Amino acid sequence: MLYYAAPMEGFTDRVWRQAHQKWFGAQGAADRYYAPFISPPENRVLIKKKMAELAPAANPGAPVIPQLLAKDGELAAWMIGQLRALGYTEVNLNLGCPAGTVTAKGKGSGMLRDPAKVDAFLDGVFSHAEGPVSVKTRLGVEKPEEFAAILEIYNRYPISELTIHPRVMRQQYRGQADRAAFAAALPRCTMPVCYNGDVTTAAQLHALEEEFPALSGIMVGRGLIADPALFRRARGGAPAAKEELRGYLTDLYHGYTELFGSAGCAISRMKGHWFYLIHCFAGAEKLEKQLKKLREPWEYEVVVNQIFTLPLVKQISI
Repeated sequence: MLYYAAPMEGFTDRVWRQAHQKWFGAQGAADRYYAPFISPPENRVLIKKKMAELAPAANPGAPVIPQLLAKDGELAAWMIGQLRALGYTEVNLNLGCPAGTVTAKGKGSGMLRDPAKVDAFLDGVFSHAEGPVSVKTRLGVEKPEEFAAILEIYNRYPISELTIHPRVMRQQYRGQADRAAFAAALPRCTMPVCYNGDVTTAAQLHALEEEFPALSGIMVGRGLIADPALFRRARGGAPAAKEELRGYLTDLYHGYTELFGSAGCAISRMKGHWFYLIHCFAGAEKLEKQLKKLREPWEYEVVVNQIFTLPLVKQISI
């Protein structure tokens, strides 16, 4: 079974991808890293700062898969061509993002409101783009029963892989992923299928493999941020050691400081990672509160040093 790192805005950027592979090795690396989405410019003029995230030299190691957020199929096909020119093979289409700022524009899972628009979008993509194109989707907008009509459309196109996050748009990331709806839909999918949603432990990965042996892969987002050694553990390796976590977090902090040109901006990004990683450390509640409030680099470094005096918990979970 292949393990994929999900695209998470503000988390799984190139700084994180490099640090994750460096500290958790080949055994702990994702088989594919799906990059957070980019939107193709309507004027078809690429923005260097945004494209720097996908520069091949900045993404060594395991394969990186760019993800596009768009609602114009021909424009998306043009962008796919630009990414192919950089050496990328697979490109992923985002029909799953539930953020209000995205769905209000009819993008992401907002496109699922109108299956006819999904059909027109995919027709525009596959009529003009070459090579593997995968799709990440939700079950619908309001209820999972909507997925039958949506899947009928997906099945008309040569989608290289369909990643299904079994929630609907209105759920955001609340409530439980609907495994029953996923299981009901799986036999009707004509393309390879990847599962995504609520996977936080190695035991859960293995349970999915046993329940759905025909899956092409399992995609993990928050679970991998909370336990960067998750894939290594699932493959029979060791849990994260304190020295690894220290090196990993130090590289993230320095990498973001260099990327943003500001330690203060780096701290803001690190707080997002610490929201999940703080649960690796036993008795960190008081320091967690301090971490949320601090702003200065010296404060951050003092609190992090204190966190690393604490013992690791035996089982990392969120």
